Amino acid sequence: MTTTTLPTISTRRAGWLVYALTTTLLWGVWGAFAGLPSQHGFPETLIYVVWALTMLPPALFVLARNGWRVRRDGRSIAYGLAIGVLGAGGQMVLFYAVKAGPAYLIFPLISLSPVLTIALSFLFLRERTGVMGMAGIVLAICALPLFDYTPGGAPQQYGVWFVLALGVLVAWGLQAYFIKLANASMDAESIFFYMTLSALLFIPVALAMTDFSQPINYGPSGPLLAAATQILNAVGALTLVYAFRHGKALMVSPLVNAGAPLLTTMIAMALAASVPTGYRLAGIGLSLAAALFLALQPDEPTQGN
Repeated sequence: MTTTTLPTISTRRAGWLVYALTTTLLWGVWGAFAGLPSQHGFPETLIYVVWALTMLPPALFVLARNGWRVRRDGRSIAYGLAIGVLGAGGQMVLFYAVKAGPAYLIFPLISLSPVLTIALSFLFLRERTGVMGMAGIVLAICALPLFDYTPGGAPQQYGVWFVLALGVLVAWGLQAYFIKLANASMDAESIFFYMTLSALLFIPVALAMTDFSQPINYGPSGPLLAAATQILNAVGALTLVYAFRHGKALMVSPLVNAGAPLLTTMIAMALAASVPTGYRLAGIGLSLAAALFLALQPDEPTQGN
């Protein structure tokens, strides 16, 4: 009994961890360079269009490997479109939020979306973890807002931007939960197909939000650079689906959402030859500890499963 059970547990644990770390790596590098196209005069709304198009190559690749099979039953379509619309719709709402309020408060607030994912997975999927896993989750949640928080400036009034930011938080927290929920009844390839379809459906919205009267950089440092960075985002979304398929949402979500900003910060530090201070330095320390605890937590059935 022991000889047949342990390899299964070890293989499952290695599977989700490899996929989660791959997502962390891809999103960490993407985060370090994602802002370059907009700095060179390529609007963020058009960056969204490029991102939606970069979802196509990984989607076609996994669908081809899966024999071009896509689940088309009512439940799968509902789950798939819910996941896609929550992700893409959250991005659309974020465009409005950053125009209406301070980014240094909006992004730390949105970064807490794993809290919702963890709570839903704990309550409805009955996911549990051990002491090391819980310690890692708590540390990751504490670290998340610290990477983007920059105190200073006049006191902000909590108006429309705050409601919009909460909406993005809820959308992305629900999206991660539904990815895990959908993996119980449909294959990862079908999930990613519907994510890609939803992203493409929002392209007209992004184009309508673009101010084409302003100068737009259509050169290599615009759409081509956006494509080079956004493909990392797209492939990372695919590996995230696989991570949720093989691992617990309350482990995957905090690891990825704390690890990716950590890597982004470290790359930015290396490029700028600078050392972070204050909140960001605290976020780095907490993220490193969180990643260590989450990676070392044995993936074994715990009491309550």
